[in-house]
Amino acid sequence: MPTIGVSIAVPDPEGRDLQDYRIALGDETARHIPTHITLVPPTEIDEADLDSVSAHLQAAAAKQEPYRVSLRGTGTFRPVSPVVFVGVVEGIAGCELLADSIRTGPLAVEANFPYHPHVTIAHDLPGEVLRRAFDDMAPYDVRFQVWGFSLYEHGPDRVWRPQRDFPLGRPLPGPAPRDV
Repeated sequence: MPTIGVSIAVPDPEGRDLQDYRIALGDETARHIPTHITLVPPTEIDEADLDSVSAHLQAAAAKQEPYRVSLRGTGTFRPVSPVVFVGVVEGIAGCELLADSIRTGPLAVEANFPYHPHVTIAHDLPGEVLRRAFDDMAPYDVRFQVWGFSLYEHGPDRVWRPQRDFPLGRPLPGPAPRDV
């Protein structure tokens, strides 16, 4: 059974910078995980359900228009989970609406924790490293437009491989653009 995930990518150069920072802290798993805001955590699905999952994601994407996200400051899930993150301070409602819409039908998964949009910058590292990440990234402040989200497949090697992008909003009416 494939394991999939659905997330909003943090665009480059900020996404790459945050990924490099996470790797520099010693989080080797970050080499294979693009910087993102999770919408659906890693979830096993039947291979036969991939088409219905894609159709479901397309329908969810069509219901929501692009929106702006601001990432600012740090937070942590400690002591419940050894995670330090950059907070989503603008666009929280957009992320929540999108996650709520996606986590239905074929992707109605039991959540271990309430949904809290964030960008992980340190995970499962020693306490002093988590504290350093919390302090280092406290002044972080970036904005970007959420154009859509992506479906990823998680290989047995724990590498996230993009499978398909889902742009937000309905296509504009009228003829398709012509090549010039």
